[in-house]
Amino acid sequence: MGRSKNFLAALLLVVLAAAAACTSGGDGGAGGNQNAGGTGGAGATRQKKGANDKVFIGFLMDTLKEERWQRDKDLVEKHAQEVGAQLSVQVANGDDNLQIKQAENLLSQKVDVLIVAPHNSEIAATIVEMAHREGVPVISYDRLIKNSDVDLYVSHQVIKIGELQADYILKRAPKGNYVVVQGSATDNNARLLHDGQMNILKPAVDRGDIKIVVDQPAREWLASEALNIVENALTQVNNEVVAVIAANDGTARGAIQALDGQRLAGKVLVSGQDADLASLQLIVEGKQTMTIYKPIQPLAYGAVDAALKLARGQQVETNDTVDNGRKKVPSMLYEPLAVDKNNIGIVVKDGYQTLEKICEKIPADQCPKL
Repeated sequence: MGRSKNFLAALLLVVLAAAAACTSGGDGGAGGNQNAGGTGGAGATRQKKGANDKVFIGFLMDTLKEERWQRDKDLVEKHAQEVGAQLSVQVANGDDNLQIKQAENLLSQKVDVLIVAPHNSEIAATIVEMAHREGVPVISYDRLIKNSDVDLYVSHQVIKIGELQADYILKRAPKGNYVVVQGSATDNNARLLHDGQMNILKPAVDRGDIKIVVDQPAREWLASEALNIVENALTQVNNEVVAVIAANDGTARGAIQALDGQRLAGKVLVSGQDADLASLQLIVEGKQTMTIYKPIQPLAYGAVDAALKLARGQQVETNDTVDNGRKKVPSMLYEPLAVDKNNIGIVVKDGYQTLEKICEKIPADQCPKL
């Protein structure tokens, strides 16, 4: 009887081992179950897609209010179609609860990968946890998701953007009162951007060359918030301001509106970011000093291509890591460029904007020559 029990036990182990072999792994392709950051935790194991299987990508966006985010959406949609991926885009309009519900909905639809441009970099960690419980990898897009086991970060070099803004302005206004208009306090990119700005400005502050009279976040990156910040700063120092370090083009335009009210537009230097059409027009008019051009196509295409690899269990090539408070996240970071009236042709040659639109509000003889 003991021998029979031993035989049955051994047979059961063989059957269980065979069953596990049939359900584990994927299509046997390159990379197995590996990806850039791992799905971490005790989540489910998701069957990896084969080389010819259609990949279902969910793209969770915070907003489409700024021109640049519409470009991201259009380019992600375009490249997903080119590579034969199924794509669902959801926009939260600055609502954290809605963004989480949209993530839950996409996961219930059995997406293979989530690309997330978070509204709140801390709260979005919940999305990563939900996705990993389903065995779904997550790509943090443009904005880093903090304190999470996110698999990959795809963005531009945000600290360098801040450094480029501050360096450009400081070289042209080495002394005097400065106003710093930060981005949204809920956006980790705004914090990194400010770090980059301070890398350049703080030594000048310590030397006594410049004084930062106001340094304040603009809620939700709103131009109206920037308008109020700069108006208050001008009142505080009786209009004695030489420069406004504005976090992006939207806040730059708010700052310029405040300066216009005091007939200071064009006299006070103003930085920006995103190469929005309206701000490029202000640059050729002489009211905004510079902007940062961040080519969107490499970012959008890189995220889609990485999503395909993660869904198929393939390794994603990265060029950096960024600490999100929990781990050093494998990252694909792209280089930004400072643009002013002298090199505005960069955005034209890239097909990002047209010279006709940039110059439509000024006389032809004042339009930059390419």
